[in-house]
Amino acid sequence: MKHSLSLLGFFCLIFFAPFSIAGPIGSETGLPLPRFVSLSSDEVNVRAGPGTRYPIKWVFVREGWPVEVVEEYELWRQIRDIDGSIGWVHRNLISSRRTLIITGDVRAAYEEPDESSPVVLLAEPGVVGKLEECDGRWCEIEIAGLTGWLMANQFYGVYENEKIR
Repeated sequence: MKHSLSLLGFFCLIFFAPFSIAGPIGSETGLPLPRFVSLSSDEVNVRAGPGTRYPIKWVFVREGWPVEVVEEYELWRQIRDIDGSIGWVHRNLISSRRTLIITGDVRAAYEEPDESSPVVLLAEPGVVGKLEECDGRWCEIEIAGLTGWLMANQFYGVYENEKIR
């Protein structure tokens, strides 16, 4: 009996440990929570709850705006925006495409992930761009057709030390 309990404990540790380490996952998609996504429409109603019977709290009017999915319920995703505001949107109104918003001051993007390389673009706060890849410190971005490298802490849309390929 003692051997059986030890074996059961070992099995549980091996099977369930990866789930507890990885963090929460969405009940509908199996994807990590929270996670960054972008808005897939230029008009997105953000509601007080997960369904059309809930009132609209505000409307996003910018396709590509990055938000975080923090919860899932059936066809609805609870999102958090750059200001920390939370509401619900239908899953068809978000995309897995990664985007970013420049924060703080005017930011220089470089030809290579190195501040001594040539500057390829200057981006003002509030500018939205595409996130191509990140190595945990530097991210390759695209803004207005120009591609460059930007420090990950200079924009909203990526987690600290996140790697994207």
